[in-house]
Amino acid sequence: MEMMMEYLRAFAVGGALCAVGQVLIDYTRLTPARILVGYVVSGVILGALGWYQPLIDFAGSGASVPLTGFGCLLAGGVQKAVAEQGLMGVLTGGLTASAGGITAAIFFSLLAGLIFRPGDKA
Repeated sequence: MEMMMEYLRAFAVGGALCAVGQVLIDYTRLTPARILVGYVVSGVILGALGWYQPLIDFAGSGASVPLTGFGCLLAGGVQKAVAEQGLMGVLTGGLTASAGGITAAIFFSLLAGLIFRPGDKA
């Protein structure tokens, strides 16, 4: 039963984040690129303030997988690197913390590009 609740919390929070993005696309003049950047920046800000981690603890992947979770990961990586390396950590911390995710995104994008052939949509 606990696992089912974990799935429901992840679905509810992740779905809410996606629904907000869809409302922004449908009812504002914001472009999808600006909305995505806004999600990452809001994740950085909420992560730096320590307000996003409780949401991740509550919703698990429902909060850590969306772009806001990526922003929180960047903020946490920078905070950790600055504590360990000083000011140089500002430049290296975010990339170090997110290197696995960035590598996976590049690899799977390459794999999809090799398997599928793009075509014009009619």
